[in-house]
Amino acid sequence: PHAEPSAVGHIPEQISLIEKLIEGGKAYRSNDGSVYFKVDAFPKYGRLSRLAEREITTTDNVREISDEYDRDSAADFALWKARRPEDGDNFWKSPWGEGRPGWHIECSAMSMKYLGESFDLHSGGVDLIFPHHENEIAQSEAVTGKTFARHWFHIAHLMVEGQKMSKSLGNLYTLEDLFGKGYKEQEVRYVLLSGSYRQPLNFTFDSMQASRKALSKLSDFAKKFGIEPSGGPILETEFGPFYPVQEALLSDLNTPEALGRCFRLVREMGEAWDRGEFDGKIEELKVLRKGFQATCDALGLIIEVKEEVVEVIPEEIQKLAQNRWEAKLNSNWTTADEIRENLFQKGWAIKDGKDGFDLAKIKN
Repeated sequence: PHAEPSAVGHIPEQISLIEKLIEGGKAYRSNDGSVYFKVDAFPKYGRLSRLAEREITTTDNVREISDEYDRDSAADFALWKARRPEDGDNFWKSPWGEGRPGWHIECSAMSMKYLGESFDLHSGGVDLIFPHHENEIAQSEAVTGKTFARHWFHIAHLMVEGQKMSKSLGNLYTLEDLFGKGYKEQEVRYVLLSGSYRQPLNFTFDSMQASRKALSKLSDFAKKFGIEPSGGPILETEFGPFYPVQEALLSDLNTPEALGRCFRLVREMGEAWDRGEFDGKIEELKVLRKGFQATCDALGLIIEVKEEVVEVIPEEIQKLAQNRWEAKLNSNWTTADEIRENLFQKGWAIKDGKDGFDLAKIKN
């Protein structure tokens, strides 16, 4: 992100926005110094959550401990909360007395400052549609008269091994926890991409292993087609033969379908490569490479292309291995076994084939 503003660092902006709402007749000050948004003064309220009206009741006991102190209507929500003893040091001065901002006002104040009165995309969990996002729209548009966010993107919840993620169940994993278990950032990202944002995603460690295998296949494809390792997105936009992937992403950001199409294309193109169908087709290969990079950029995946480590075999080891092979061909089994043991002691393993042998360095 280009900016990571904090709510506490923008108290003046929040107070200024509340003042404008009061001046415009969209908010009012209660007897105890709290300020509330007048929902009846904003006819579009409830449009995002598709509620023509929402009936809210508050019992005396809940009211005593809630953030809603002295409202004209149960639907009105707090913009500024008058200071109470239980707030401790969590208060600021304002034109209405000491207190603190309501839950919703900070988001409007900060987004207006950094993104403007209108912006393209607002995201969040499905649990924030009402009341948080509904209230954001109301308090913002009531001041500006403009559309607050042109698109809303709400995401379903994450499950872990079939259960809700929570500390009490012991299934809460941070990124640091996963890195500590040997997983990489891209493997986590792939798992998150494997589910639709509209459906709860069930995170499992089996899915992390599957993610690792899938990324390995993409790495093998990149190596086969001479695609350079990417240090990060280069924002390639020409999908070329990978257009079906883009088509899936344009269909309500269908990432599972996009990944499925990507691997189908990778398999088909890999098989075509093995048949020699890309031989001499320089321009076609350029388009394919760009399309693969565009796919990775769109998904935010950084594919590592591992270089093969060529083992340099010392001349002495090569001679010993050749002598053993000749001893074996001459049925001199004792000499062959002695040389094999000698090679093993020197850190080399030998594997016989039908027409020869291979040498490999023994890893500690």
